[in-house]
Amino acid sequence: MSKKRKIISWSIYLSAIIILLVAVFLVPSVEKDETIQDAMQDAVLHEHNLISLFGIKNVNPGLISGFVVTGIILFAAILIRIFAIPRFKYVPGKFQLVIEEIVGFFDNLAKGNSPHHNRFLGAYIFGAGVYIFVGTLFELIGLQVIGIHGNPVTLPAPLSDINGAIAIGCLSYLVIMLGGIIANKLKGVGMTLKDFSLPISMSFRLFGALLSGLLVTELLYYYIGLSFVLPVIVGVLFTLIHAIVQTYVLTMLTSLFYGEVSEKKEKKKKEKKALA
Repeated sequence: MSKKRKIISWSIYLSAIIILLVAVFLVPSVEKDETIQDAMQDAVLHEHNLISLFGIKNVNPGLISGFVVTGIILFAAILIRIFAIPRFKYVPGKFQLVIEEIVGFFDNLAKGNSPHHNRFLGAYIFGAGVYIFVGTLFELIGLQVIGIHGNPVTLPAPLSDINGAIAIGCLSYLVIMLGGIIANKLKGVGMTLKDFSLPISMSFRLFGALLSGLLVTELLYYYIGLSFVLPVIVGVLFTLIHAIVQTYVLTMLTSLFYGEVSEKKEKKKKEKKALA
């Protein structure tokens, strides 16, 4: 790149920064109907921005997000199964290669942590991982629905609702217990119950990570002076990082504990005697 092009590019960057700063300081403040404390509290508890579920009951936006994300995943799975998988070839194309890499990642994760019982584990962590990843990225769409008070409500990530995080944490714990029961009967139940804090830690790890990104973005949007460009950068970065990290963490923890409780104790004792 020549010196003239570098000077031009740097001048464009500086001009954009100056314009942004001028806009931040010159835009007048707007009175809000609620304080920043109320806005952030509602982002956690969803006490005011409720949505009517077919006129039956008022529910949290996170539940609607969960239904929408589940529908998107199921619809995409049906399309892939009908139109893509029958056309898979021995030499994979780009789309086939992506699908095989994703499935292979979770399959190898299951086999590496649970060599004896991994078929169901691989399917579960694949489903859970896809749900967490897609559900986390879902908030970037900014889909809005009408709340019970007639106000627009942006649907959040399903797992930024504490109920959704607890549900997937407890479900993962039950899957781990199921692996212990299949391999070691009642002993497997005892081995799983000794880690009674596992569903709590998995649930609140998901909830805390996703909620932190939501609160930071909510804070930036609340102050109009900070709502130029910055929320887009922060929101996208937080969402992408959380989607990747939380998907890996939960699937890794589930496969590790599943492999531990599903390992048969008789085989372990025989291996020790053989080494002695």
